[in-house]
Amino acid sequence: MTGTREQRMAFSEKQLQVMSWWRTNRWDALICDGAVRSGKTFSMGLSFFLWAQTCFNGRQFGLCGKTISSMRRNLLAELTPYLRRLGMSLRERRTENLLIVRFGGRENRFLLFGGRDESSASLIQGATLAGVLLDEAALMPRSFVEQAIARCSVNGSKIWFNCNPETPSHWLYQEWVLKAKERRALHLHFTMEDNPALSERIRERYRRSYSGAFYRRFVLGEWTVAEGRVYDFYDPEEDASEVPLGPFDEWRISVDYGTVNPASFGLWGLYGGVWYRVEEYYYDSRKQGRQKTDEEYAEDLTRLAAGREIRRVVVDPSAASFIQALQRRGFTVVKAENDVTDGIRVTADLLRRRELVVCMTCTDCLREFASYCWDQHGERDAPRKRDDHAMDDLRYFAMDIAKGGSGFAAVSVERTGWLG
Repeated sequence: MTGTREQRMAFSEKQLQVMSWWRTNRWDALICDGAVRSGKTFSMGLSFFLWAQTCFNGRQFGLCGKTISSMRRNLLAELTPYLRRLGMSLRERRTENLLIVRFGGRENRFLLFGGRDESSASLIQGATLAGVLLDEAALMPRSFVEQAIARCSVNGSKIWFNCNPETPSHWLYQEWVLKAKERRALHLHFTMEDNPALSERIRERYRRSYSGAFYRRFVLGEWTVAEGRVYDFYDPEEDASEVPLGPFDEWRISVDYGTVNPASFGLWGLYGGVWYRVEEYYYDSRKQGRQKTDEEYAEDLTRLAAGREIRRVVVDPSAASFIQALQRRGFTVVKAENDVTDGIRVTADLLRRRELVVCMTCTDCLREFASYCWDQHGERDAPRKRDDHAMDDLRYFAMDIAKGGSGFAAVSVERTGWLG
């Protein structure tokens, strides 16, 4: 937790609005968007439970995150102790994804849902809800969100949206933020200054962690288009390094697998707490006029390892047959996390803080930095699918070490801490 006990128990003016908006019949929904670490998640969660337990008895409610585990991590882990401190009794049936809450002689049920993809809409279908809280709403498919809203058929039900901004063409911005008044929704925009638990030093650290569109979204809280180079702060001529003399503490390999498209492997060595991409393998079947088999690629990766003890190989999760070929050779293989936008945020953070360093020997990776640009079409951020294969294996590696606890990774998908 951040800040003193007095700071933690204080609420900003914006958070107090969240706590009390439901006391009037003027609004049917609440939309809280804006900067990361701005205090919207905790205050919204606390208000949601107070509203439910004050206004209803014997009803069901929906708690929705991108995944059920992210809902537990981002909201319930921090919120539960405070609800108990207020006198609420909470009992969770984890196998049923159900939370039963008693307070003031009233008992309600809170169902946990994950809105990861289009198939998730079927999970909430059929439920009758008195209200729903949608955390990270902009990361959920529209079909899931609209199905959740449709389930709120109880008299007096309300909808609660919480999100960080995406592109201005995103459906949530177009259909809810811009149309808040006609939908009888209260729209509250948050900045980090709305979170009294954050010190100025921590706020400044977050400001330094972003650039370009991510700075405008996650520090300023703006819905803005990502444009230009993805890693616009990175200069291959200035930021590339000589290979350290060693010895290295650990070795790993990252893989973006391709048959028709190029295949890219990166050899990473840990030296002085920094991961260096010291060598690479890049094969373009179109240029070479011949596709390689899984066994040929496995042999190429073995040559790249060159007798080093490889702790793990992080591989494109779609390359099932190639993973098997590596396992037959005795390599420890993990499937990469393939969330592109989150991966880019984590990679940018680690590159900026020089916890990941690309060496001058990796010419294809350095070449791709210059041409790796945002595709400005569509409602979600995505890089152009061209000259991105070394960038993909770089992203896989960054996400793997971030999950393992290496580095601050402020832009990681895993939001933790008080008043998120």
